Amino acid sequence: MRWLICAASTERPKQAHGKFSAAMADPFLKQVRALHQRKQREATGRFLVQGRKVVAELLASGLAIDSIHATEEVAESLSLRNAHITAAHDLARMGTLEHGNELIAVVRTPVHEARVRLDPKELVIALDGIADPGNLGTVLRIADWFGVRQVWCSADCVEAYNPKCVQASMGSLFRISVVHDDLPRLLRSAGEQGSHIYKADANGTSAFDASLQRPAVLVMGSESHGLREQVRAIAGTTIAIPRYGKAESLNVSTAAAALCMEFARRD
Repeated sequence: MRWLICAASTERPKQAHGKFSAAMADPFLKQVRALHQRKQREATGRFLVQGRKVVAELLASGLAIDSIHATEEVAESLSLRNAHITAAHDLARMGTLEHGNELIAVVRTPVHEARVRLDPKELVIALDGIADPGNLGTVLRIADWFGVRQVWCSADCVEAYNPKCVQASMGSLFRISVVHDDLPRLLRSAGEQGSHIYKADANGTSAFDASLQRPAVLVMGSESHGLREQVRAIAGTTIAIPRYGKAESLNVSTAAAALCMEFARRD
């Protein structure tokens, strides 16, 4: 698919009687809708950012924006001089949100590479086989809260630029280097470079009792399947969140918050 780049334009949308003209059908509607699909996001190197809060985070991030599509009211209230003024019914078709499709940006996907030689105090989160985009987005938000700058994902993890993940991250995605790659290889390389590998598993040593040292990589699996055998076989320490009640398990984002808190407490 050929992508038409429009953000560089300095021309303000046409006005009538001092205000934005009535919105016509947005010529980018089909191209924006195509970005609902992963294969089109990967083919074009673009993804969607939606809603006032997340777009505000985007505008502060420095990421390259191709186009912004908004209702007249939103464009005026946010002073979006180069926005494509778009009818609400077209925005509803362009966006993926159940409600509030009033502002949509098309953004160029950043390209990150894993940095396996970690800084002395660095903590990396590594994710093995995470399938739920909401969980991944929440993990990114937690990582951002605790100052984690890299999140490594196994090649089969859900895509970080899935619209649900972008929304759940609430802008944290724009501040973190997210890499999808061969996770066992990254873990082995980090270990060879002197990082401590900690694998989260319910049968591990209590994180309260373990000696948590940095630089560190905290490896977490899905709630359904846990860590897979290839990852379990990597040299490192297996740690667990101590359980005091009867809940069977924690989802990955909840577990990530608890373990990152323990790393922060030891720092």
